[in-house]
Amino acid sequence: MEEKEFDYMNVIPLVDVMLVLLTIVLTTSTLIASGMINVSLPKASAEHKEILKNQIISIDRNGTVYLNSSAVTLDRLQNKMLLLDKTTPILVRADRDIRLQVFVDVLDIINNLGFRRVAIQTEKGGDDN
Repeated sequence: MEEKEFDYMNVIPLVDVMLVLLTIVLTTSTLIASGMINVSLPKASAEHKEILKNQIISIDRNGTVYLNSSAVTLDRLQNKMLLLDKTTPILVRADRDIRLQVFVDVLDIINNLGFRRVAIQTEKGGDDN
């Protein structure tokens, strides 16, 4: 009796694996693109086209400060910022419901260290509240 050779290859398991990988990549890229820190941005009348992505400082609703998605104290933020070139673009993302003093403290650190390429991220929109 002769053995019959395969006439075709079953690609269904391969397609299943590829769909799972695609789902993982899309989910991960969405988190990376939107940022991991949940911040409700304040609204401004104009939308700015230039997005700076070198250093991102985020302040969440509880007042926790993050430098590039890592939680830091104000002293640690200042120490890490000392290591950066003064021409480094900095993007500040702050929740609209934070205490103003935390925001002022962060901007004071940035200003005292001599950074001049600073942007504050907002959302385009009208009156919300």
